[in-house]
Amino acid sequence: MVSEIVFRTIGLTKVYHMGQVRVHALRGIDLELHAGELVVLLGASGSGKSTLVNILGGLDTATDGKVFYREKDLTQATDRELTAYRRNHVGFVFQFYNLIPSLTAQENVAIVTEIAQDPMTPEQALEIVGLGNRKDHFPAQLSGGEQQRVAIARAIAKQPGVLLCDEPTGALDSKTGVIVLEALDRVNRELGTTTIIITHNAVQAKMAERIIYLSDGKVTEIRQNEQKTSPRELNW
Repeated sequence: MVSEIVFRTIGLTKVYHMGQVRVHALRGIDLELHAGELVVLLGASGSGKSTLVNILGGLDTATDGKVFYREKDLTQATDRELTAYRRNHVGFVFQFYNLIPSLTAQENVAIVTEIAQDPMTPEQALEIVGLGNRKDHFPAQLSGGEQQRVAIARAIAKQPGVLLCDEPTGALDSKTGVIVLEALDRVNRELGTTTIIITHNAVQAKMAERIIYLSDGKVTEIRQNEQKTSPRELNW
């Protein structure tokens, strides 16, 4: 049984103008991403991974081509519609945690739950990432890995349809990174959240159902993993 298509891109193109120079970040991407799957976008720096995810998440717009979220054409959406789309449907996790230092873990997550349509409680979100006992700690009292897991809790607390993660372990050592990847894997399995992880680390691709390889703004290969590897078995 083929699962529902969550994202579909057709000829997706992005050109940046830097002075007189035209930079082609994406060169005609055709892609389908399905409900509930965990996908790794793999490629070197500058391959177009972040640009693609930023357009999927409504943070950036395409120069040409189409991108659909379910049946909604994001390329035709107004700024207001994109804001509502990001607020209600998309969770973001970046390399840097962007937590507010003066707020506890619970309060950092509550920032999202107070404006979401159908949120879980901050306590529930922190439990899912294994930090229920750290909810009253401030970011300065948490390790880097714990701060990133708070950021994941914040992203999933609004129960988004998709979770977009841009180098979520980029600032972490291997051992701590594995713990963060375990949290993302758990969110995908238990909540059924379509999860897309950007990385340049080929080892991490073993945890995905599908690996999408990007180079020079193009999809060069899509590979199905016959058997997903548990994050705890990864080492880099």
